[in-house]
Amino acid sequence: MDFFSHSFKKNKNVLPRCSLVSENISMHVVQKLFPIRNYDNEKLLAFTSDLKSETFPKQTILFHYGEKTDSALYLLKGTISLSDENGKIYEIVSGTGEATFPLSSGSIHTTTAITKTDVSVLRVSQKIMSSKHAPASPLSELVAPDELTGNRLFHSFTQHYINDELDIPSLPDVAIKLRNAMQRDAGITDIVKIIQFDPVISAKLIGLANCPLYVSVTPVKSCLEAVTRIGLNATRNLVMGLSLSRIFKNNSPLIKKYVEKIWKQSLYISSLSYVLAAVTRQANPQEALLAGLICDIGSIPFLSFAANLPGDYFTESDIELALPYVKGPVGYKILLDWGFSEEFLKVPVYSNDWYQSCSEELNLTDIVVLSRLHSKIGQPGMPELPAITSIPAAGKLKNFSLSPELSLNILSEAKQQINDTMKVFSN
Repeated sequence: MDFFSHSFKKNKNVLPRCSLVSENISMHVVQKLFPIRNYDNEKLLAFTSDLKSETFPKQTILFHYGEKTDSALYLLKGTISLSDENGKIYEIVSGTGEATFPLSSGSIHTTTAITKTDVSVLRVSQKIMSSKHAPASPLSELVAPDELTGNRLFHSFTQHYINDELDIPSLPDVAIKLRNAMQRDAGITDIVKIIQFDPVISAKLIGLANCPLYVSVTPVKSCLEAVTRIGLNATRNLVMGLSLSRIFKNNSPLIKKYVEKIWKQSLYISSLSYVLAAVTRQANPQEALLAGLICDIGSIPFLSFAANLPGDYFTESDIELALPYVKGPVGYKILLDWGFSEEFLKVPVYSNDWYQSCSEELNLTDIVVLSRLHSKIGQPGMPELPAITSIPAAGKLKNFSLSPELSLNILSEAKQQINDTMKVFSN
């Protein structure tokens, strides 16, 4: 027996009567809801064929913080109050942008939901929610949605990609040598010699060792001191990240604008990823930082391809429509070619998907998803973002909860740390 049925049968003599009635769910309704509105029409029709809303009276507890669940809930009518474990309360009102996202979509509820008025809700199985995100093809395969049917740039790039003509950027030499040295258990002296062959990377590494990420009274002045303070594994990840800035370059004025925007965004996401990993203590901060830096790397070969085409071959709209469908598969292919581990390979593919859940435990993709959502707080389009508490990644946090207020506090407290980190990577 499900939670709702049990609650109402147990308390049928004391709960007030609800003024709303259960109704059939129409296509018009589900076409407004994220992420299920992204299904094709055929699947939406099948999905809504026998779907009905559920109604509950005022002051009903829909779910408790920490409870396990196998369904996601959408608010269709009325007002619901959500409170986190710290007692922070915020309301979701039907008809608003917040109500187009599920109240909770992870395997564990991260808030307690109480109806402020009589409400009507839609309950959707987690299996249906997750089926959209299960790859139907290899993760490196480009799939064209209907909206890109007339996009000449996308189809030209796809043909180029299928023919295996993609110009994958080379992993910077210092990063290759460093990885090879660490695979043969080279000592710190040999590691430092490799890094010092690249004066720019060496200088940036010293700058990072002196930034707020590695708080110390005594500043480091040499590459050896920097590596000693940071540690060998962290150094490997940071050198990889510092090397990536050379890949985010392009001389075409139009394409340069996109490349620089993506690099700046990646820097911000990576800095947030480091902070979230450090605060939650469920992921390695240096690995989280690198995951943030590579999350959109698949954009680069696509933009480089566009830069070599005649200016009248495509429009800026063609680029913006195609990028979301290109950067995941291409990013996967790049990282695979570079020899990244499986956990990193999934970051470009899933880190733009608020409702992804590739594992039960918090992983690097979850950290980047949470960071990407953080990065959009206060930006244009924020009303169309899900509440931080409603996405599966938030439900995997242990002894740490996120709310709209706490999200802002994290950003505020880490602002200087984030800015200093971004300066080192962007210089």
